[in-house]
Amino acid sequence: MPKPKKRGSNHQRGAGGQSRNVQPFSDEDASIETMSHCSGFSDPASFTEDGPEVDEEATQEDLEYKLKGFIDLTLDKSAKTRQAALESLKSAFSSKILFEFIMERRMTLTDSIERCIKKGKSDEQCAAAGLACLLCVQMGSGIESEEIFKTLGPVLKKIVCDGTASIQARQACATCFGICCFIVTDDITELYSTMECLENIFTKAYQRDRDTNGVSSTHNTVLHVSALLAWTLLLTICPMNEVKKKIEMHLHKLPSLLSCDDLNMRIAAGETLALLFELARETDADFFYEDMDLLTEKLRALATDGNKHRAKVDKRKQRSVFRDVLRAVEERDFPTEMVKFGPERMYIDCWVKKQTYETFKEILGSGMQYHLQSNDFLRNVFELGPPVMLDAATLKTMKIPRFERHLYNSAAFKARTKARSKCRDKRADVGEFF
Repeated sequence: MPKPKKRGSNHQRGAGGQSRNVQPFSDEDASIETMSHCSGFSDPASFTEDGPEVDEEATQEDLEYKLKGFIDLTLDKSAKTRQAALESLKSAFSSKILFEFIMERRMTLTDSIERCIKKGKSDEQCAAAGLACLLCVQMGSGIESEEIFKTLGPVLKKIVCDGTASIQARQACATCFGICCFIVTDDITELYSTMECLENIFTKAYQRDRDTNGVSSTHNTVLHVSALLAWTLLLTICPMNEVKKKIEMHLHKLPSLLSCDDLNMRIAAGETLALLFELARETDADFFYEDMDLLTEKLRALATDGNKHRAKVDKRKQRSVFRDVLRAVEERDFPTEMVKFGPERMYIDCWVKKQTYETFKEILGSGMQYHLQSNDFLRNVFELGPPVMLDAATLKTMKIPRFERHLYNSAAFKARTKARSKCRDKRADVGEFF
């Protein structure tokens, strides 16, 4: 384990108005803090045998000092410095749990995010919206998060509905608006209001063929995709009577988006259709869709698409997704997936769970597994129960010794080499040809 850096070594003070040398939050910082802050439920792979002892108090102080510096820099006069500070805070919030640290500074962070979204340019607004998501993920569903959403919600909504704002900023704010509402709100009126805002965005894609003023152009597709996915996430927590209304409203219109030129829109529409069918059948076991033959024909065409003008990677991704969508619509089947995190396993066995998992994985990135282990809010969402507490001795018994790993890898390498050599040997007997 590397030694913690001295206090102040990465925080360069500069004159106001000038771009400061902001050292981004690094993997080294994440690994040090993870071992110190959350050693009770660390991943077994993070435990090293006979490693040096870590001064947990010193590393925690060093980390907090660095994060305080980033928070201060979100108010800097330089846009470049503010954005770098926001990105560093995002990296820290996604890679570890910092509840107590954030709790003491939540209003300062909220004010900084609000200022950056209101006055910043596109990239800064995107970074601030991403940080707002992670702030709510860290705080979970409590009174403090509600206060954050009451402050940021109107600002996010204004950017989402502002046709003069950049598409990237509107896209980021739409995603943030939906996720924060999912985490925070217990007010059904607020939930419906947020969904209506997002509906007003993605339903414009329905009018693509008839639109003459460019509202639903390809330029806006990324915004429509984000709004649709955020709306779908919120639909999963709606009361069943509201779900029925939304299904009646959108189930006959969504198939039109399957013909969109944009791959992400086709996939988003397909996965949303699968989720709507799943919810519809939960509310009514005898649910009947009138245009089933036409829909399954479209889905089958996408699941077997071989158009040469499309990239091979895109075709593979599309076929994989729509095979699952077709199975969901036709056979009411879902291919169960298993997610491993530390000593635990989680099974994704329905489209609702898949949609929720993919949403949080998108914003947490590589920190998703860590948060599944230790974030109370996420564990509650996925019904995982309280965090599994493992002491150092237990972790050590779970970990395969380095020498045994080396022997196993060597044997596997030799066996693989021999198997491949037999197939590649030109002297091998390949049979007679007549």
